[in-house]
Amino acid sequence: MNREYNISINSNLNIKYMSTNIKATNMELTTAINDYVEKKIDSIKKFVTSEKELDVYVEVGKTTNHHKQGDYFKAEFSVLIDGENFFTDSEKSDLYKAIDDAKDELTKRIKNNKKRKITLFKRGATSVKKMIKGISKRNPFTSKY
Repeated sequence: MNREYNISINSNLNIKYMSTNIKATNMELTTAINDYVEKKIDSIKKFVTSEKELDVYVEVGKTTNHHKQGDYFKAEFSVLIDGENFFTDSEKSDLYKAIDDAKDELTKRIKNNKKRKITLFKRGATSVKKMIKGISKRNPFTSKY
């Protein structure tokens, strides 16, 4: 199912374009599963700080039809935020647990990437400040002395 729409979450965040694609493999995509995945996607949106576009691709389904111990379900999330792709997948005996696990891992990866960018920015700003004050002769743009 493809859904494309403009969305405004709050005053701080305007996503100009959002594309959501939910696919079911080896099973039927019911409205309950679709609504559950949409709810999980909504919880991911609050970590997006860009004002450009957000592409979300979700695939849920049975891995195979021949397990002796029952069915195994897989959930894959692929989110493209401003040219950076975040991918995660999870395989569990329950479909909803697999979706939750994949969403939690995706949230963790997005948060870590955001923290890493902030840390690198602060480190560079500190280095420029030291260079301007004359404390350090290291050039922050080339990392050479």
